[in-house]
Amino acid sequence: MLRRSFLRALWCAGLILAGASASASGLQVAPVSLTLQTVQRADGLWLSNTGTGKVHAQVRVYRWTQVEGTDQLTPSQELVISPPMLGIEPGDRQLVRVIRIGAPPSGSGAAEAAYRLAIDELPVKDSGQKGLQFVLHYSVPVFVQPQGAADVAPVLHWTLQREGDHAVLVVSNSGTGHAQLAEIDYVNQAGNRTAIAAGLLGYVLPGATMRWTLKQSATVFAGTGTLEATINGAKATQTISLADRAR
Repeated sequence: MLRRSFLRALWCAGLILAGASASASGLQVAPVSLTLQTVQRADGLWLSNTGTGKVHAQVRVYRWTQVEGTDQLTPSQELVISPPMLGIEPGDRQLVRVIRIGAPPSGSGAAEAAYRLAIDELPVKDSGQKGLQFVLHYSVPVFVQPQGAADVAPVLHWTLQREGDHAVLVVSNSGTGHAQLAEIDYVNQAGNRTAIAAGLLGYVLPGATMRWTLKQSATVFAGTGTLEATINGAKATQTISLADRAR
């Protein structure tokens, strides 16, 4: 089982040492996430090459779960990628199909299934190239909707816990759909605003609990305040109080 967080950014760069300068790849991926409805067996995303050299890439599928506040990725064959290996000429793009194998989640209380597509640019051996070659990694979430569910949505429970000098934001999801958390601010009773996450904070999958240790001192969150957040693209507020962590 692979244990690794891919939630802070859509891509990260690896370096292949070749000299003192650097060359950048032109690999781009769109859209940045996919949702397969119950009647939908396949969807697709586009890989494009905005660079000046041919790009080679591979796509792999991982089942995505969250256990004890940690993202866990396990290689999966529940989704099939076509093609899994590809080469893209400069200025071109390639459609990559994501195909569901088998039935979607079903049964009483069924929740959506979550996956991650690991899209890796492959380094090209070029004896004439000088400098550092940057190769890109994308991690694209894919969600498969459960069968028979009237409303697939997260149901979130928020707490702020004091751990020493720091506060920890704990979010549990008892719903049937994921929650993407972004643009989170804390507003105290005096109206003072503290930014917790300017962009993406992370995801909370159905049935999971995630924890984020905040960089601010716990004294910033003393008393009762309001969390303002963007959840799956929609604005929301939550009244919250700082509590000592139960021992």
